[in-house]
Amino acid sequence: MENNSQQSDAVEQQPDKSIAIIAYITLIGLIAAFVMNNEKKQPFAAYHIRQSLGIMLTGLALGMINIIPILGWVVCIVGVIFLFVCWVMGLIAALNGQEKAVPVVGKYYQEWFKSV
Repeated sequence: MENNSQQSDAVEQQPDKSIAIIAYITLIGLIAAFVMNNEKKQPFAAYHIRQSLGIMLTGLALGMINIIPILGWVVCIVGVIFLFVCWVMGLIAALNGQEKAVPVVGKYYQEWFKSV
């Protein structure tokens, strides 16, 4: 009996986990995850959608900073490396079924995008 309840929990969480993983795969994946989560509003998926959205928007801001010669280039290179590490950590957390915020900025992403 206990085994059946564990299996049903795993089955219920599986779509949630799939949406969370899709959110980290390119901008198209983020949009698809947002649309897929729009009907049910699954909290685990929404958490990772907010993390991915924050990472992508921060990358866009770094792209704008990249326009500034020398200092902007240095900030952009360091920022892109940091964002890549955040992206990998977020993807691994989604794969493991954990709600783990990305370092430094993850809690802000949750606060800023709480309506998503």
